[in-house]
Amino acid sequence: MAIGERIRFIRNLRGMTQKYLGLAAGFDERTADVRVAQYESGTRTPKDSMINSLAVALGISPEALTVPDIDSYICVMHTLFALEDLYGLRIKNLDGELCITLDKFNSPSFSTMFDMFSTWQKEYDKFKRGEITKDEYDDWRYNYPKIEAQRIKEALDAHRAERKEQ
Repeated sequence: MAIGERIRFIRNLRGMTQKYLGLAAGFDERTADVRVAQYESGTRTPKDSMINSLAVALGISPEALTVPDIDSYICVMHTLFALEDLYGLRIKNLDGELCITLDKFNSPSFSTMFDMFSTWQKEYDKFKRGEITKDEYDDWRYNYPKIEAQRIKEALDAHRAERKEQ
């Protein structure tokens, strides 16, 4: 999904108009909706500083807007091939199901990726069990890793406070 499509998708998810997003991102009232429409249609590409402004206005991580080009099945495949090369992802057939796995033997980033995937899986399981809503799950995904870092900090602070009281 191209950056313009991501902007539109998340803007609609947030219930914002193009004008509202444009104003929140810092555009002049006369051109706010036009500029956002240009980004969403792909006639203009936002610079890094504007990507950051749009992300702040949308309440997400800038990385949620700058996903790789996955507009076609071929692009998805080449993205997966790059992930195989860089991070040790492998495709396997497990009980008749095709699965993407992490190769713990040939990937220097295995432990980092394993921790990140485990965190993702736990959050997804909370959503599937009904412990969190779809909106809360999306908020976690679109703000990753910021929300996760906040949770770890809060847990450490609580642990420190607990030890202090003893």
